[in-house]
Amino acid sequence: MSTINQLLSATPQLWRGRQDNRGQQTLPTGHTRLDRQLPGHGWPQGALTELITPKPGLGEFRLLFPALAETSQRGQWIILVDPPWIPYPAALQGHGLLLDHLLVVRTGGGKKALWACEQALRSGRGGAVLAWPEHISFSRLRRLQIAAESSAKLAFLFRPANAVKESSPAALRLQLGADNRRGTHISILKCRGSRPTDPIWVPQLFSAYGNHRRHTQAHATFTEHTINTALAGRSLSATVAGPVHPRTKH
Repeated sequence: MSTINQLLSATPQLWRGRQDNRGQQTLPTGHTRLDRQLPGHGWPQGALTELITPKPGLGEFRLLFPALAETSQRGQWIILVDPPWIPYPAALQGHGLLLDHLLVVRTGGGKKALWACEQALRSGRGGAVLAWPEHISFSRLRRLQIAAESSAKLAFLFRPANAVKESSPAALRLQLGADNRRGTHISILKCRGSRPTDPIWVPQLFSAYGNHRRHTQAHATFTEHTINTALAGRSLSATVAGPVHPRTKH
């Protein structure tokens, strides 16, 4: 019996259903209420995490800011694969992300995006990869999960509401919703190494963009030149934190 216990303790992938698995390497989310409910008290490293929302702008990106800031400050890369909105450099910088460790990859979507995501996960050690796949099969999800394990990276997939009904090998699956009185509603659908808990609320997390279709001129997107300058790590005059900006037709 002692041999079995030693094996379970030495292998984080093995989990005894009646106990929380603390062997999974994690990075704190930066949100106390969420950390309390997650195995290892943070985002799983070397594993796939899915963030499921009925529409963009419910705080799914802002939810990651603390972890992404810490990752970039460690000198590790943050790679965004085909984000549907143009990241707002001043907001990222205002939340502590180092822009010279941020890379935005444009592939045109489809198989190219999934290939780029897999390659990003397999390259180097540490860091984080974020992707917004429109459609993805179980087998492709499994490949991304294995790629994440090989590099100990944080891997986040932003998925639409219908993904709730699909099977997934992801280690962690969260469903987000907005509540104007209590903040962002988070349901833990799956968490490897523990049992899903009751839903929680993270206050003042959701973005106003999730509730309004029109955007004011003050929220106009940066030009391509300005974005490239910011992503190259040059200083910005404005460092006020704010939401990401939606992609325009241009």
